[in-house]
Amino acid sequence: MGTVPLLSDEEVSAEALAVFDDLRAVRGTDYVNNFWRALAHDPETLAATWARLKQVMAPGALDPLVKEMLYVAVSTANGCSYCVHSHTAAAKTKGMTPEMHGELLAVIGMAMQTNGLVTGLQVEVDEVFQA
Repeated sequence: MGTVPLLSDEEVSAEALAVFDDLRAVRGTDYVNNFWRALAHDPETLAATWARLKQVMAPGALDPLVKEMLYVAVSTANGCSYCVHSHTAAAKTKGMTPEMHGELLAVIGMAMQTNGLVTGLQVEVDEVFQA
């Protein structure tokens, strides 16, 4: 259960509605998902989060599918069920196949296992790996 009610277009401020309108235009949809509707209680945070997300998730050196898959991995590590669901859906719309999804989950699982082992063992980083 959420800690704030989800705001409809009729309930949000003019500033928040402008963000919703931009979100719809950029994504090419009429749908505004629950995350943005919850953030609309704080129009400044809503606008800043949307602006940063547009910048970070835009095509760049990493293509948008890779970025969505990374988002799924980090969301899994952070235990954010909402983000796992929303970014898995986004990755699928960007071309993630069932085989890719399976490999992504295998990598996430492997990383979690080896991260746990190396953390528990407190293995020192090899000199050749030092950045």
